[in-house]
Amino acid sequence: MVEPLPFGAFPTPLEPAPRLAAELGLGELWIKRDDLIGLGGGGNKARKLRYTCAEALAAGATTLVTTGAPQSNHARATAATAARLGLGCVLVLAGEPAPRVAGNVLLDRLAGAELVWAGDRPTDEVAAAEAARRTGSFLVPFGGSSPTSVHAYAECARELDAQATFDRVVVAVGSGATMAGLVLGLGAGRVLGFDTGATPDPDAAVRRLLADDPGELTIDRSQVGPGYATVTDPVRAALRLAASREGLFLDPIYTGRAMAGLAATAVPGERVVFLHSGGVPGLFGVDQPLVG
Repeated sequence: MVEPLPFGAFPTPLEPAPRLAAELGLGELWIKRDDLIGLGGGGNKARKLRYTCAEALAAGATTLVTTGAPQSNHARATAATAARLGLGCVLVLAGEPAPRVAGNVLLDRLAGAELVWAGDRPTDEVAAAEAARRTGSFLVPFGGSSPTSVHAYAECARELDAQATFDRVVVAVGSGATMAGLVLGLGAGRVLGFDTGATPDPDAAVRRLLADDPGELTIDRSQVGPGYATVTDPVRAALRLAASREGLFLDPIYTGRAMAGLAATAVPGERVVFLHSGGVPGLFGVDQPLVG
């Protein structure tokens, strides 16, 4: 396995959230602040890219190519990491550009990334074509999730075990590697995932990244609502709850769904770690109302 690149602040802080714990009826609630990693807005994508980009450099890459939704946190983190490493960056984003440059798209452009809008074409096909016509391209997988990047969250699991005693970790599930790494490091029974709708089968997305059968995974699909890009009423309530009780800002697609799920399923007295996987810049690119 490659050695991760030495950027970012680790271990990330683990902060108590007693007012939110009391509101939810939990025994203890801790927030794992991976939003504070320290590169390009932070988040779980930045932790994973330390591993993925080590592979890219070992392969002699000069340009990173990846895909994402228009407000992709992974795309923004890839653009920032490419800038830190002095690499080119091509982001293939779904659909067409919005009239207003905001949120993660603004940060992508500030970091110097080239944006390619896929329109109605599959983003993975467009990205493969973009990579093929550029010498030195390295195709970073969707969401930065690969068997290599799983080790980023096995690393996070070791940090958590050294920081606190807890029953379970709550995490949003997108492309799978964040939950897969936590399962690798903690065991499936200590990880509760909340599906975001990023993939049709989140259980399969997690399992395909692990070399061994992890046993039964717990992935709650109740917070997807009409689909990945939508903001539901429970998510709006969770965003307000976290901000008003702890000054904790979450994003509407990933951590907002995970907090909404935790609020709906909290076990009285349980000691929980909530993984803040970043994504706050996406708040400023949402075209749906977040508050009344």
